[in-house]
Amino acid sequence: QVQLVESGGGLVQAGGSLRLSCAASGRIFSHYAKAWFRQAPGKEREFVAAIRGSGDNIDYADSVKGRFTISRDNAKNTVYLQMNSLKPEDTAVYYCAARLVATPTSRIGSWEYWGQGTQVTVSS
Repeated sequence: QVQLVESGGGLVQAGGSLRLSCAASGRIFSHYAKAWFRQAPGKEREFVAAIRGSGDNIDYADSVKGRFTISRDNAKNTVYLQMNSLKPEDTAVYYCAARLVATPTSRIGSWEYWGQGTQVTVSS
């Protein structure tokens, strides 16, 4: 069993920054891929960023490139999402995901484990 717990969400003004954290526990190994997705009210869950187990293969959605940075600390089994220059359209519940292989993907159905989500609200 794998557990993912997100933290760091909150309310921020447009142009501000937040850092989300996702701590993994259970039968999860440091070389497994991790990712962040988000879901805004009334919309489908969408890919944000993903990182390979070794940290050398990173992918971002076009909408966040240049503003968001995904990173991981394998010693702590934690993945982070640094979000800068936030916009109101970034408002969503952000979910951490893990899959039991090293290669990341933007396909939602390919991720086996999910956290409960953390709310990010960006005011204009």
